[in-house]
Amino acid sequence: MITTEKKLKKNTFSTIECPFRATLDLLEGKWKFAIIYSLLKKGTLRFKELEREVGGITPRMLIAALKDLEQNGIVNRKAYATVPPTVEYKLTECGYTLEPVIAAIRLWGEQHIEKQTGKIR
Repeated sequence: MITTEKKLKKNTFSTIECPFRATLDLLEGKWKFAIIYSLLKKGTLRFKELEREVGGITPRMLIAALKDLEQNGIVNRKAYATVPPTVEYKLTECGYTLEPVIAAIRLWGEQHIEKQTGKIR
């Protein structure tokens, strides 16, 4: 498991000095919020289902983001001994604690789009 401490070595902050930065470092990247949002919305998903749900992500980037989220205890990976291999992903208990954060981001996005376009979603 990669700890937040290890991730923070590239920064001058420590988790005690700046928990906000520690959280951003943990969830950094273009795809992690989309992955978490998809798993919140759909529950357990197989790799290809998650790839389609996120949209626009390459398999390589999805694998990298999922590995990082798994190492940080946000996503659980379960592999089945089938041919071809079946792999499912779901949020951990810790991952589900991000639900209010994701909901707040989604609400802000809806309000921003409405303000910019005048269209209610």
